[in-house]
Amino acid sequence: MAQVEKRGGLLRKSSASKKPLKEKVVLMYDEIFMTEDPSKCSPRFWEELFLMKVNLEYLEGKLESLDGEELMKIKDNINCLFQHCIQALGEEHPIRVVNALQTLCALIRGVHQKNKSTSGFDIINMLMGFDKAELCMKNLMESLDSLLCAEGSESLKSLCLKLLLCLVTVTDNISQNTMLEYVMINSIFEAILQILSHPPSRREHGYDAVVLLALLVNYRKYESVNPYIVKLSIVDDEATLNGMGLVIAQALSEYNRQYKDKEEEHQSGFFSALTNMVGSMFIADAHEKISVQTNEAILLALYEAVHLNRNFITVLAQSHPEMGLVTTPVSPVPTTPATPLGTTPPSSDVISSVELPLDADVQTSNLLITFLKYSSIVMQDTKDEHRLHSGKLCLIILTCIAEDQYANAFLHDDNMNFRVNLHRMPMRHRKKAADKNLPCRPLVCAVLDLMVEFIVTHMMKEFPMDLYVRCIQVVHKLLCYQKKCRVRLHYTWRELWSALINLLKFLMSNETVLLAKHNIFTLALMIVNLFNMFITYGDTFLPTPSSYDELYYEIIRMHQSFDNLYSMVLRLSTNAGQWKEAASKVTHALVNIRAIINHFNPKIESYAAVNHISQLSEEQVLEVVRANYDTLTLKLQDGLDQYERYSEQHKEAAFFKELVRSISTNVRRNLAFHTLSQEVLLKEFSTIS
Repeated sequence: MAQVEKRGGLLRKSSASKKPLKEKVVLMYDEIFMTEDPSKCSPRFWEELFLMKVNLEYLEGKLESLDGEELMKIKDNINCLFQHCIQALGEEHPIRVVNALQTLCALIRGVHQKNKSTSGFDIINMLMGFDKAELCMKNLMESLDSLLCAEGSESLKSLCLKLLLCLVTVTDNISQNTMLEYVMINSIFEAILQILSHPPSRREHGYDAVVLLALLVNYRKYESVNPYIVKLSIVDDEATLNGMGLVIAQALSEYNRQYKDKEEEHQSGFFSALTNMVGSMFIADAHEKISVQTNEAILLALYEAVHLNRNFITVLAQSHPEMGLVTTPVSPVPTTPATPLGTTPPSSDVISSVELPLDADVQTSNLLITFLKYSSIVMQDTKDEHRLHSGKLCLIILTCIAEDQYANAFLHDDNMNFRVNLHRMPMRHRKKAADKNLPCRPLVCAVLDLMVEFIVTHMMKEFPMDLYVRCIQVVHKLLCYQKKCRVRLHYTWRELWSALINLLKFLMSNETVLLAKHNIFTLALMIVNLFNMFITYGDTFLPTPSSYDELYYEIIRMHQSFDNLYSMVLRLSTNAGQWKEAASKVTHALVNIRAIINHFNPKIESYAAVNHISQLSEEQVLEVVRANYDTLTLKLQDGLDQYERYSEQHKEAAFFKELVRSISTNVRRNLAFHTLSQEVLLKEFSTIS
């Protein structure tokens, strides 16, 4: 018997001796693309259609090949097909339901492909007809809701979520997707929550459910009342919130694991041997090659949960075993095409490892630790646009956390100590810290470490000004909490002070280049005011009196940097240029730092002269400082412990619109044909009962 090949809807004998035959479903599609009603000649046409295996490629391709005018001629048949798809979703036979879901995917995508400005037709009218649209979409959403909430097939639920993701992402700008109005009216919010609260369905569908929710929350969020925002903000069910947290933690943890694996692979390979031979001159290049696709979709979901729902904050501290240390057999995952914003879900096997009982020998972790590790990786390299967006989103999430009273309570809790192994950028002048030497500390120390790490590693030509401002704001908000609640944190504050002074030095040495692009005085003022916070209120939150002495020592030791900054801002504030006002604010803010330098420096010089010492030790300088506090006069500065609370709508709307557009494009790209494949589905429904 001659071998039969199938391609593009054709059944072709390999001998090519006869004319190729079209498969039955393709012939039926061709009938739909005629102007006549296909059920006129064959009354069982629609019943038979949904028993045929869908040929997605042919159906979408056919829709794409028609121009707008040709499509309008067959509008009635497309409306009819759409309505029969929705009717088939209520059928008892699962194969019909599967075929209807897949046909809907092809229809929605195919018709949207044609909706270019030249086509001049309305999507809703083309798919359903204006007069029937409301009822059609109500029935569609109710059927999807029933399928998602039913006890039935997991593959069907998966396909329902794929259809919904397809529906949401057919346009780059989801707020221009008019079909989503019906998804707002006929909410599937409760169905999504049910998936997240039920462990088996969460393991199977949690990732798609969380991404879908994050996208729906962003539909016209600034123009109208979005019911998904309202509902997400009041969820208080522990199982649901924990479920959402587990899905996010698993996705971020999988990213961290992949990065670590690549890093180890990199270090153990040929490059490592080469580096050992020729020294560390190539270390930065080696680092740049370690690249794992970032996951903005899951990061957006975390942001929306933290930003909108106060109850979700408790989930951040919910303990689970360190995912990287739990060993479970992982089955091979189908490879997916690499894309700029990796939104393909990690292996579902990893999620089950999250929910194992806690083991006393295993380092426990939580969503916040996993997120901090993720942030420490993506914030290392901000040259790439997607990583820059990721880094910004990480800092926005940290801003929301740093403003929250409850989050601060567990961040600073002395009874909740963790070892947080952040990724540190390889740099020539410092050794890589050994993981074993990490101390167990309150989580706020890891947040501060992350901020310090960012400050010291991004002083470069392409200066990420916006990220630096956010970074300093996070530190400031944490200090405000410590001052208000008199929390004396045992932290190596000197590392922060040193990083801030080095940043000021960088701003001054690159003044001309940076001023061409940024108002560096905003950042300089924030840095100076952080020092003012320590000077004015340090006695209420620094751990010991000696810490306060060390602060003064650091200011005196680095007085040249503060003197240079004063000269620079004085020069610009006395000119009538564009920076006059911004520079003069820094001049006023430096008053106490200059008072400290001018008060102690002569006394230190006098002490050195009297005791005939050319260079004083740190202890000798501290001795002079302690002896002369009483005669120091400082001015009281207002508003140091005040800050403007984070506001998305007024300041971040443009960023989130662009981010959601990017995520939408990527999710659509990842909903490729293979993700809608029938192979798995047909195994489940091998017979029609």
